[in-house]
This record gives sequence, C-alpha cells and structure tokens, in this order.
Amino acid sequence: MDNYILPRKQVITVFIVFAFGYFLSCLLRAITATLSPVFTLEFDLMAADLGLLAGGYFLGFASMQIPLGYLLDKLGPKKIVSIFLLIAFIGTVSFALAQSFSGLLISRILIGVGSSACLMAPLTGYRIWLKENQQQRANSWMFMMASLGFLSSTLPIQLLLPSLGWRWVFGGISVLLLISIILMLAFIPKWDHQKDKSLKNPIKSDSFADVWKNKFFISVIPMGLFNYGGLMAIQTLWAGPWMTRVAGYTPLESATGLFSINITMLVSFFLWGYFLPKITDLGFNALKILKLGLPISFLVMLTIIVLGSKAGALFITLFILTSIFLSVIQPAVGLSFQSHLAGKALTSFNLLIFLGAFIMQWFIGFVIDLIKSLGYTEITGFQTAFSVFLLLSLISYIFFFIINKKNENLKKQKNQLHRLWRN
Repeated sequence: MDNYILPRKQVITVFIVFAFGYFLSCLLRAITATLSPVFTLEFDLMAADLGLLAGGYFLGFASMQIPLGYLLDKLGPKKIVSIFLLIAFIGTVSFALAQSFSGLLISRILIGVGSSACLMAPLTGYRIWLKENQQQRANSWMFMMASLGFLSSTLPIQLLLPSLGWRWVFGGISVLLLISIILMLAFIPKWDHQKDKSLKNPIKSDSFADVWKNKFFISVIPMGLFNYGGLMAIQTLWAGPWMTRVAGYTPLESATGLFSINITMLVSFFLWGYFLPKITDLGFNALKILKLGLPISFLVMLTIIVLGSKAGALFITLFILTSIFLSVIQPAVGLSFQSHLAGKALTSFNLLIFLGAFIMQWFIGFVIDLIKSLGYTEITGFQTAFSVFLLLSLISYIFFFIINKKNENLKKQKNQLHRLWRN
C-alpha cells in the first residue's frame, strides 16, 4: 500500500486528539442513564419521556450518517469533526440551561448530531494516514475510549452530582468540548485523499450507490444489522434485565456486573489493539479472524441460553468479550474502498450498526413479551429471544462467507485469465 503515512509521533498526537473527542461523545451518550432519577424528579418525567430523551441522541446521531459521509469525503475529518463538535457544544450548553422537557429533548438531539462525527471522522482519516495493520489497532483503541466514556458516565458522574449538580456537570463537559475543538484545529492534518494510491484503477463515481453495490459491503449488511446490532442491544440494554430477571441479581449486583463488563471491554480493546497488527502480520486478515474467532461467541451465547438462570455476569461478559472479533469489520469496510469513498462506506456501515441496535433492542423485547403472553415464564422468553438472535447471527455469518467465497473465486478466475492473456 502506498498510502500517505504520518510520522509516528504525529500518529500518536492525532490519535490522542481524536480519542479525546470520541471519549466525550460516549460520555454524553451514556450520561442520561445515570442522571435519569434526577431528571425524573426535577421535570416530573414518565418512563416514556426518559426513553425519548435517551433516544434523542440516537435520533440526531443516525440522521447525520448519510450526509456525514459526503462531507467527510469532500472536506475531510479536520473541518467536519470541528464543526460537528461545535454543534455538540451548543447542545450541551443549551441542555445545561434547559428549563423544560422540550428544551432537554431538542438539546439532546443537537448533542447527537454533534457527536455523530466523533468516530467516523477518525476512521476516515486513518484510512489514508495509517498503515493497514495500524488501522485495526487504532480502531480497537477508539472502542477502548468508548468503554472509558461509558465508565466515566457512571460512578464518576454520580460522585460529582452532590457537589456540582447536573447543570454544572454539563457545563464542565461543554468546556471540555471547546478544548477538544481547539485541539482538532491545532493537530489534525489537512485532508488530501488524493495521495491514496492503494488502488490502481480509481473509481470516478463517488455516490453512495458505489458503496451499497459493492460485494464486500453487501456481505457485511446482515452482520452489521444482526451480529453487531444485537451485540450493542445486549451490551447497552438487555444485559442488565437478563441479570435481574433471569439470573436473579439485585439492582446493585446488576450494576456491578455492568461495571465489570465495561472494565473488561476497556482492557480487552487495549490488548486487542496492541496484538492485532502482530496477528495480521502473520497472515490473518479480517476474513480469517472472523471465520476462526466469531464462532467462539456463538458457543458462549448457546451456553448462556442453555444455562438460563445459572448464566450470570461472567457469561454475559464472556459473550461480549468473544464478540470483539466483530471490531475488524469496520476498518475492513474502509479498506475495501478508495479514500474518496471511505467516509461514505464507514458512515453507511455505522448506520447499519445503529439501525441494527435499535431493531434488536425492540425485537428482543417483543419476543420476550410474545412468549410471556403465550403463558411461558419470563426466563423462557429471554432464552427464546436470545435463541432467535443467535440464529440470525449464524445466518449472517454464513451469508458473509458465501458472498466472499464467490468474490475470491472470481478474483482467482480473473487472475488466471490475465496470466493466460499475458502468455
């Protein structure tokens, strides 16, 4: 690959600056769960109001993925992430000053819009600024920062509330967002994707159609929706209810279990990012890693389903841990396209993940309620819902390798014809 590779020291600086912005976006994503009792009391909110308030972030986030792809490819990460973080800053300040539920909701949507570039911008930049194996490491370590953001939204925020209050907490975060914007403008390189010469025959068109018609992208659509989306649904929602309603945990034990899950993921993504370049240097590309690694998570999920009430936080943690192999898909998607299409490819896949998370969060709950309405226990409902998720994940996994097997065969045939023609 003849990519535009940054010097090592600059790579470290760029990563730290991007990681700080992504950390803040993940902190803002998860903070409403910690502050929900405060909002309920101060604004007299119903459960549906809380759900809408939390979902406002995702509404703003998802609505920007398609236009974000165009903007990133045209203007580059530096300009776009700085502008979007400014929107997040405005949303955070207005959230701190809000006097009504509607004010909170509008501010929350603005925060989601502003946060939507905090991962896609770095991954788009990494596409041409880093070597191929280093992109996998950077991607894993960005997810490590996400875990740190989720962790920071729990106990640290809870400890700050008595002395600062929730409004000053958001005020403090807004100051950190301003610092992040300044750092982005000062240290992120200018955008020059024309230096990407990794592919010999540039694609003249730069529409989303080129992304969605790509065979590799088609192969990851089901995995993005069901495997990745289901993983996020369990990690961010259904892990807690499984521990309380199935395994019989108390709320405190469940919260401790969730905390341990995030701690485990933080450490795991750090180690995974460190060793992944070494693994790829041994000849294990994304396809091989997924082929050999992902079935382990299927076996863990099957164990959880069979054990039922005996499968507690440890097994949920093992499932999320063994699903870490899914993290290689996102940079692989970016590498499947030239740099002028990388933003559109990455945001398209990101849209699939968040759409899948929304669908699977609802679908798992729907299956649980359906099984209960038929007279079965809630534990059976959870086991059935997780079984359907496992089946969808297996089908998506098989589809992925069938499509890519065909692609490999076509490439071999083309290479053989090319050699015959040359001879």
